[in-house]
Amino acid sequence: MSHSYRLFVRRDLDGFFGLFVDNLIQLLLILTLCSGLCGMTGDSAFLLFKHILPGAAVSILIGNLFYAWQARRLAFSTGRDDVTALPYGINTPSLLVYVFFVMNPVFSKALQDGQTQEAAATVAWEMGLVACVGSGLIEFLGAFVADAIRKRTPRAALLSTLAGIAIGFISMSFALQIFQKPMISMLPLAIVLITYFAGVPFPWHLPGGLVAVILGTGIAWLMAGISAAWPAAAPLFTESTMSIKAVTAATSQLGFYLPEFVGGRVFAKLADPSQWIGFLSVIVPMGLFNLIGSLQNIESAEAAGDKFGTRSSLVANGVGTICAALFGSCFPTTIYIGHPGWKALGARAGYSTLNGLVVTVICLTGAVSLIQALIPVESGIAIVLWIGIIITAQAFSAVPREHAPAVAVGLFPAIAAWGFTVTMGAFMKSGGKTMQDLISNDPGANVNDFVLHGMISLQQGYIFTCMILAAISVFLIDRKFFSAGGWSLVGALCAAIGLTHAYQLNGNVVDFLFVFTQPATTTAIAYRSWNATVGYLSMSAAFFLFGVYFRGNDNSERISHGIEH
Repeated sequence: MSHSYRLFVRRDLDGFFGLFVDNLIQLLLILTLCSGLCGMTGDSAFLLFKHILPGAAVSILIGNLFYAWQARRLAFSTGRDDVTALPYGINTPSLLVYVFFVMNPVFSKALQDGQTQEAAATVAWEMGLVACVGSGLIEFLGAFVADAIRKRTPRAALLSTLAGIAIGFISMSFALQIFQKPMISMLPLAIVLITYFAGVPFPWHLPGGLVAVILGTGIAWLMAGISAAWPAAAPLFTESTMSIKAVTAATSQLGFYLPEFVGGRVFAKLADPSQWIGFLSVIVPMGLFNLIGSLQNIESAEAAGDKFGTRSSLVANGVGTICAALFGSCFPTTIYIGHPGWKALGARAGYSTLNGLVVTVICLTGAVSLIQALIPVESGIAIVLWIGIIITAQAFSAVPREHAPAVAVGLFPAIAAWGFTVTMGAFMKSGGKTMQDLISNDPGANVNDFVLHGMISLQQGYIFTCMILAAISVFLIDRKFFSAGGWSLVGALCAAIGLTHAYQLNGNVVDFLFVFTQPATTTAIAYRSWNATVGYLSMSAAFFLFGVYFRGNDNSERISHGIEH
């Protein structure tokens, strides 16, 4: 047994800054979206500071402490001192989807029905709690079948999805933010690259992440000071939004908000299925996405050298989400992408414990806005960018060399999903035509040479599509044609029920469209994905037929396309 696995090591501080920045961004999104789209401002702001943030604190603390304990347990059982805890926090896709497709519609309808803003915000919050419980139950129950799924899914299929998400939603998004404000963020980027690529320690062994955050914050406040002292120079320093006024305003929200059990509200809502059954088309896929995403992250951790129990990891994940809802948060938690990155940082279990404690303190004191006012997010995003780079590299390095093309195939749906978010944002800001207008006039419409319908279809359910395409590719590389045909049938089933490729488009808003549901409005474009279903079935037929042919001609040479096997 290892007796040298410490509660906290120096490199845990680097890991903490990366994970904390990621969690902080989710908390800031909650404040922005719930106040802007769900009416939680003025008299309704208490929902955020009294219920949602404390509820989030409960779930984040439970999860982070569990995964830190889990890492220590693995370290002692294996005699190792280099075990890194699974990262954990609020699930970003669920946060966005629940606000846009559950809470905002409920809030808007309540206003239309004549309810006050405070009453409408409360109804929206309660429906968000129901959605969160639903996701947690799916994650919890899925833990008991996830091992079987994992054993039957090639590693390349699990890791390629993470690599696609890392390229688009982590590395590319944060790279754009770095060059959006380069004067603040590029020096921290240099510090991060020196620390983690060159591996050169700083004087006094200061953590590189801490140095990067201090320098970025100092630059931002220096720029703000220069702008205030010499107004003529202000146009040169527009990147900095730091101000004493913002800090003063943020301090007004400070207080102490203990979590309150709100399970009674949740059970009251659940007792009336007519209120929530229409949102199953949102809750079910998001719960499955969280389950599969967490499963992929567990596989990623094992590829990096830390083999955690699948069932216990997923059960804790589901329990964290359920606790979030029962104590007031509408937003599911999940095992985060990025374990190999935090492991490469040298983080162990302490970074998880520290993240849980710090996030809990700022949520229970209402200090989220104060931190935003004091520390520019650009000072820490380079750490998260590096995490995305490591995840992408791992997807190729932790699989057999001949499976690398399968990893590449699995990237496309996730990249399409990222591209779609950019396209959707551009349309929403344009004030002109909507995506619905464009597709209605021309189903094959191109946007900068990208087929719009194809991009929307490919990004719907992209976590499943990534796995399916990569798994098919792996089994073809291994000449297992019947397995490839089986995965094609899985693809056909997902498309047929609407879990992948199907969508409804209303203006610029895209939502799922299951086979058993109708479009939310009569004017929405409805695409049922029958074409994709037939396409997968044709692929399956080809693989099965060729499998029969290959079985009788198994001495044939492998066809090489520039790749040696």
